Formats: sequence, C-alpha cells, structure tokens
Amino acid sequence: MKKSLYEIIRGVVLTSTAAVMVMMNPLIAGSGSEIAHKETKIDADALVSWQDFHSTAGKCKMKFPKYPDHLSEKLRLPEEGFDLKYDAYISALDQKTVFMLLIAQYPDFVDEAYARMSLEGFLNGVLTHNPNNQLIFADLSLVDGHQALDFFIRTGGVYFKGRALMVKNSLYLMAMECEVQNYDETHYNAFVDSFQLSK
Repeated sequence: MKKSLYEIIRGVVLTSTAAVMVMMNPLIAGSGSEIAHKETKIDADALVSWQDFHSTAGKCKMKFPKYPDHLSEKLRLPEEGFDLKYDAYISALDQKTVFMLLIAQYPDFVDEAYARMSLEGFLNGVLTHNPNNQLIFADLSLVDGHQALDFFIRTGGVYFKGRALMVKNSLYLMAMECEVQNYDETHYNAFVDSFQLSK
C-alpha cells in the first residue's frame, strides 16, 4: 500500500506540473472534461483521538490518525523554466488505509485566476497517469472561498478519494487511499474537513 502511495505522490506532482502548463494556455484548458459544480459546506466534525498537525511549509493545519511522515523535494523543470517544490505528509490508520496531504508550490506567476482549469487539468492528469483508474465522481466546489475539486477514483481493489484546493500559487491535495473493503466515509470526512489554512 505505501509503495503505491509513493508512486501516486510522484504522479500527482508530475501531473500538477502538467496542470500548470494547461493553466497557462486557456485554449488547451478549455477542451477539458465537464465537471459538475457543487457548493459545499465544511463539516467541522473530526475524530477526537486523531493528532493535530501544523505544516509550516504549507501554512495549514489538519488532523491525521497518527503524526505523519514527511517527504520534501524540489523538482527542477528546465523545459518549463521553473522549479516545483512539494511537501507530502503521510499517515497510516492501519495496514490498508493511508492518508496524505500534499502541498505543491508553484512560482509566483501562477495564481487562483486559473484555479478551475488547473484543477480540471490535475484530475485529467491523475486519470491518465494510470489507465486502470476509474472515475466514480468529481465535483467542483468552493471551500472557504477557494476553488476545490472533490474526486473519487477506483483502481482495481483500491479507492483513492480526495480534495484538491488551489490557494494563490499553492495546490493542496488531501487524500485517502484504502482497499475497497476498508472504505470508511467517517474517517475520510474527518480528515478532509479538519483542513484549515493558517491565518
């Protein structure tokens, strides 16, 4: 399970880079898939026994089942002309359920103006990263005034459910990966709804 999550992290980071390229070319972005729009209200319900975690790099906080492992990397992207920095925080609830927060920081010229196109490009990239990925649903919403994309993907016997959020030049991805028989909506909601940007 952890190995596949690390592969997903790599894929997500590379996919996010592709999404930035799409953002900078509105003609390409306009040809993306249609996604249903939905206004969501964050449910403040979080599991009390989970650990509070503050990311200094991402200027945010949220709850994890256990204190998360941290990965950080700066990718040089000479073809695009910039570096992409990301931080990933990973925490396992058990052997079959893993939670992740990924924060990718783009250059300053990337902003929320193209958030919708970026999020749609991100989703398309995740789906094409693995031909076995099956999209169950995807909804655009507003979370604290920021464009967000909630998605649910199945790959064989594994679910990958998450929320991607664009804030200024940062992409936040909160996700749960689990075996199908271990899916628990309560745990997922507690994780995603606990996310807060630092003031």
